[in-house]
This record gives sequence, structure tokens and C-alpha cells, in this order.
Amino acid sequence: MFHFGIEHEVAFIDNAGNFADFSQVNFADFNQIVERLPVYKDDYPELRIGDAGIKEKRWYIEGFERFADSEEVVECLPKGIEIRTTINPDINSAIAELDESFRLLKETAAEYGYSPALISFNPNYDKFVPNPPLNKYETKRRQASPEKQTADIPMLTYGPDLNISMVGLTTEKIIDIGRKLTYYSPYIIPFSYSSPFYQGALWEGFSVRTFMRTGKRPAAMVFLEKQEELIKSIPSLTKIARIPAEIGRIEFKAFDSCSDFSIYAGLLALLKGMILDDSLTGRATVPDAKKHQTSAQAGFDNEDIFTSAKQIIQVVESTLENDPDVNLLAPLKTLLDKRETPAHKLIRLYKQTNSIEASLKQTYSS
Repeated sequence: MFHFGIEHEVAFIDNAGNFADFSQVNFADFNQIVERLPVYKDDYPELRIGDAGIKEKRWYIEGFERFADSEEVVECLPKGIEIRTTINPDINSAIAELDESFRLLKETAAEYGYSPALISFNPNYDKFVPNPPLNKYETKRRQASPEKQTADIPMLTYGPDLNISMVGLTTEKIIDIGRKLTYYSPYIIPFSYSSPFYQGALWEGFSVRTFMRTGKRPAAMVFLEKQEELIKSIPSLTKIARIPAEIGRIEFKAFDSCSDFSIYAGLLALLKGMILDDSLTGRATVPDAKKHQTSAQAGFDNEDIFTSAKQIIQVVESTLENDPDVNLLAPLKTLLDKRETPAHKLIRLYKQTNSIEASLKQTYSS
């Protein structure tokens, strides 16, 4: 018995053709959009609201929170708007909910001059530097976890968290699944690659996001009930559940963003099959940064990445043989057959338009 959820970060282009990042927009620009979107009272306590009160809906502003000399949030520098689904009993329900939430976001954002753009790494900036510099409280706060120490990286990146939980798993099994997904991460993430731009130009690979983040940030994370169950690692593999609904959640964090949500469906089916499988024996507590960087640059052009991805797909097909979710793998198999990633489409758009922004404007509509 599985449950599924998706957190999908959306970047935007404004009507003037600018990429709407922290250099172009402020909290109020995006908050006027979020304020127009509905609240579903039945979502709680399933969805976490968080200390700052920003995460009140299925949509919230993703950004860098600034603090006074206490827990009080005084500002949030935005990078985009995140959509999160509730916990769903099957993959198709999660995708349908994401689809509807995205439609509402797109329509509302258009009224304020913003359109969604598929990209997984800021195409113009390679660093985010807080201004003014962090105060004493903020500096101390950042030492609390490996993830807080690298909190500047997510300001440049856009990606999903694909969440799966399965009834009846022991803590040991949940950690083992997290280690398994961390090990196989570089072979499965090319199915999602969508960040081929860097500092205003084409990059030499398919996922700047993966190249820059993985190793410093987790590939997978599992949420546990008790402090004594956590294992120490940099980046973290385990984290304490913040609300009861998070206990036992397995969160895969290494995929790039996808504009074609059928790819998310395929990736959730892939993760489900990998969780159920007994034959894939690789395990890693922390991501192999070098292997991820090879994957980011070469994708399926790298023979090892391609062969391993093919093997994983075959294993998952066999595992899900009598499960209708096996059919959701179809878009992944198409990409593998072509040895392509979604970034290939972005590169083709760029070669037609010779403009990153013009290419991004076409991403969710083409």
C-alpha cells in the first residue's frame, strides 16, 4: 500500500521577457498571485504550514527567508512558487491534482504578467549572495544542519520532491531504501534533465543543477519519528519528521523539474518499482558527486549511465509486471530509446530562437 505526493517548483518569465528571479521580483510580486488561490480546509494537518506561515496553501512562495535576531522572519527573497499536492493513494491521483493546481497557478499568474518557465537552474546567475550579509542569529541558524549550511544553492535551482511512503516499513528498511535510491540516482535522473543554460549561454551538458548541487545537497531523504533513529551524514539522508504525516516518507530530491507531468508519473512508477525490487544491490549513504557530474554533462550519451538506466527500467518493468503502473514508464522508455533528456528540447528551442528567455517562454506550451 503506497502513498504519493509531489512538490513542484515553478519559475516564471515576466511580460517584458525577464527571468523573474530574486534580482527582478520581490515577495509582494508573487504573494499577490498566491493570495488569489484557494485554501482547501481538508488539506490540514496533512500539509505542513511551517514556522513563517508562508506555506498556508497548496501553493507558496519558495525563497530565502531572512530573520531578525530571533525566529521572526522579516523578509523572504523569492525564487518562484512551489505547488505541493496532498498525500494521494495512487500516482494518477497525484498527477491529476498537480495538473489542476498548475492550471490555476498559470491562469492567475497570467493576470499579473507572469508565465511559467521550465528551467532547473537560474540561467543568468551562478551565485546567490544574501544582501545585507547574514546577521549573527542567521549565521548561527545556518549551522543547524548540512542543508541549512548550503541554503544558498536552492535559490538558484528548481526541482521537484517526489514523495513516496509505504505502509508497514521498518525504520531500517526506510533508511535502506533511501541509501538504495541515493546509489542509483545518477542513472535515473537524466530522464528529467532540464537545465542546459549557465551564465546566459548554453552549457556543455544537460543539467547544471545536478552538476552544482548533488553531493552538497541530498539525492534522497527519509523522514523518521525519533531523534535516536537518525544517522549522521553530510548531506543528510535522514531527517526528523516535522508532522505525523511525514513519518516514514521517502523523498527523492535529485530530479530536475519537468513540464510534462507524465514524466513525473513515470518517475514515481520507477521509484515505486525500485522500492519493491530485491535485485538492485547498490547502496550509498551520500551521493557520489563525481558520478552525478558525469551524468549531468553526458546524460545517456555516457555508456555506463545509459546501460545502467536500461537495466533499472528492465528490473522495474519485471517488478511491476502485473501492476497497471508499469504503463506509466512509457515516456521514460521513449527518452531512453532516443538517448535524449528533456534538456535536448530546450537546446533545440535555444538554437531556433538564439534567446534563453524566448526559449523558456515556450516551455510549458510546446
